Amino acid sequence: MRRGRKAFLTRPWIITVLVVAVAGVGFGLYWFQPWKLWQDETVQEALPGAVVTSAPPTGPSGKPSPPPAPRTLASGELISHEHATSGSVRLVELADGSHVVRLENLDTSNGPDLRVLLTDAPVQEGRAGWHVFDDGEYVSLGKLKGNKGSQNYVLPDDVDPAGYTSVSIWCDRFDVSFGAAELGRV
Repeated sequence: MRRGRKAFLTRPWIITVLVVAVAGVGFGLYWFQPWKLWQDETVQEALPGAVVTSAPPTGPSGKPSPPPAPRTLASGELISHEHATSGSVRLVELADGSHVVRLENLDTSNGPDLRVLLTDAPVQEGRAGWHVFDDGEYVSLGKLKGNKGSQNYVLPDDVDPAGYTSVSIWCDRFDVSFGAAELGRV
């Protein structure tokens, strides 16, 4: 019996099947990265404020006037798509005229190749909204810094935020939205 098992395991087609199976499992682990579902990364960033590079300007009373505060242009609440997602999103204009997308109290699953997309797609609930955010105009603001917390994503200078109506937490590897928010103008 032992001799038969050893002869069976040394056949070329059995070795080929075993090598392909091991390679398939390795590729599957790399592609899906299932361990990320149990790994949370929390990021807590403050909203960028005004940068003072010289003496503060003075008002009519001679007292220094406060620097202009960041101004919220649009906001919305995240809804769940492929994964349970909650939190809020704000599109903020900073005192220097630049813009950031701010995720606040974000709570979603971790996953492979997650990005923050600013898009012109409408936010739809359920499966209908899972795959629409890369169909029209969109700007990738970079990799998701953490799947929990509050964080900022700077818009490139050449992006006009007025042309975009939603934000998605987007899994680029599987082309699916984990969650999204419609941006309502303030």
